[in-house]
Amino acid sequence: MPVISKKGSNMPASPIRKLVPYAEAAKKRGTHVIHLNIGQPDIKTPAVALEAIKNNTIEVLAYSMTEGSETYRTKIAKYYERNDITVSHKDIIVTTGGSEALSFAMGTIMDPEDEIIIPEPFYANYNGFATASGVKVVPIVSKLENNFALPPISEFEKRITPKTKAILICNPGNPTGYLYTREEIQQLAELAKKHNLFLVADEVYREFTYDGTEHYSILQIPDFEEHAIVVDSVSKRYSMCGARIGCLVSKNSDVIEAALKFAQARLSPPTFAQIASEAALDTPQAYFDDVIDEYVERRNTLVAELQKIDGVKVALPKGAFYCVAELPISDADDFAQWLLESFEVDGNTVMVAPAAGFYATEGLGKNQIRIAYVLEKEQLLKAVSILNEGLKVYSSQ
Repeated sequence: MPVISKKGSNMPASPIRKLVPYAEAAKKRGTHVIHLNIGQPDIKTPAVALEAIKNNTIEVLAYSMTEGSETYRTKIAKYYERNDITVSHKDIIVTTGGSEALSFAMGTIMDPEDEIIIPEPFYANYNGFATASGVKVVPIVSKLENNFALPPISEFEKRITPKTKAILICNPGNPTGYLYTREEIQQLAELAKKHNLFLVADEVYREFTYDGTEHYSILQIPDFEEHAIVVDSVSKRYSMCGARIGCLVSKNSDVIEAALKFAQARLSPPTFAQIASEAALDTPQAYFDDVIDEYVERRNTLVAELQKIDGVKVALPKGAFYCVAELPISDADDFAQWLLESFEVDGNTVMVAPAAGFYATEGLGKNQIRIAYVLEKEQLLKAVSILNEGLKVYSSQ
């Protein structure tokens, strides 16, 4: 029998999606599954985006430009300008989701066996993108005890080798919800300049910051244009996960020219989704004000309820809509599967994402889970109650 590649064998399964078969089996048994495992907001997509599709009169659904339509990229540049970021439409490549932007970034700046430093826990698919590109992830552990703040810069410096090409951060963070301070971003920038590295920032949750904090983009750092690469997406910002539209942004012309060749190989991003995404840029600020108020209430509810459970530790997110909780168990993977296979309360159970898959260091995160607080408060209260009861039963076995 023909053998698949080592790359195929080594490709990690998603910790967010690998339990889906167990969830589907639970649903077939008649159990209602409350999904805390995936960052799919229940917030309504802005009407202006949906209307742009409904009212469109396109008769031939043609390819768009490889880099995305110029009108859309020009409008994206104006969006960034409103966020105190100066870029041109020529600095932007529209991609099929933020995922493709990350894939293009790795392919553009790294060769097989090159190294990229990432604070962990991190978005699980970073492992997948690195494996697909033949790139080695070099993790640096951040800790729940200090809300997963940036590890000391000295720890980054220790890990830099001749193979190191970049540092990658997610800001605000998935899965931690940590929001890097301006000082932390500047420290990373100074390190990148000192060692001639790229700093790649996944900024898809830019709008979602809480408690009076503000997001500081690497594109705002003075004299850092050649080092900065930003990955962005409409998925979370406008609750448009199914649109699969993102972008890669850099003022480094070599990066954009090389990334464009990767983009040409996949022809173009989806036309209809670009139309919806361009229209979404007209979403009024009131929409975001309401959404942020809603997420703050959900965060506060979730964290307060988790803190009531004996043995549970939880970090306080300052952005995005995730938190990492440490449970009084040894194997969160087994517990998460058990919840779906063997436990329910009044016909309900909970699906969470085991956190080990958000680490690159073997053995870390085994007793942690990521929770996405993307559901209404009543559902969160019910979910944490089920989680509490589940922990009691599971621990007594």
